[in-house]
Amino acid sequence: MTTADFATYIASLPRVLAGAAALFRDAEGRVLLVEPNYREGWALPGGTIESDDGETPRQGARRETLEEIGLDRPLGRLLTVDWSHGPGRPPLVSYLYDGGVLTEDDFRAIRLQEEELLSWRLVPREELTGYLLDPLGSRVLAALDVLAEGSGTAELENGQKVA
Repeated sequence: MTTADFATYIASLPRVLAGAAALFRDAEGRVLLVEPNYREGWALPGGTIESDDGETPRQGARRETLEEIGLDRPLGRLLTVDWSHGPGRPPLVSYLYDGGVLTEDDFRAIRLQEEELLSWRLVPREELTGYLLDPLGSRVLAALDVLAEGSGTAELENGQKVA
């Protein structure tokens, strides 16, 4: 196969978007959420993986966390991988990493990326689905279950565990 043939073949393959985020909590178990200014609902610190530049999901989650809330922290284990469909876009695979428990000093150090974010808040588990649209809400609940149970990474489709 020639280089041109290979390039044509690659261009013909299906596309998948990829995103990565970090799940940060406080000592009480509340989850750190951010409020984007470009869409409805709340989110986790995270965003698109710059895969064309060779960025990995873990690197993307860490970079996005630094850009969005000003914290540069090593991330813990992978909690969930979620394959989700959405109207008007290719499928999205979302990686969610354990950001750990933040201290009061960490929270005071948060500096929001004003171009994208309006505010942040800590939300208890029982209120998360009121802030997070699905499948993100279900993804975060599954990640909290992984942490509580000490189980392995949860495989999800549209926020729901795969049997």
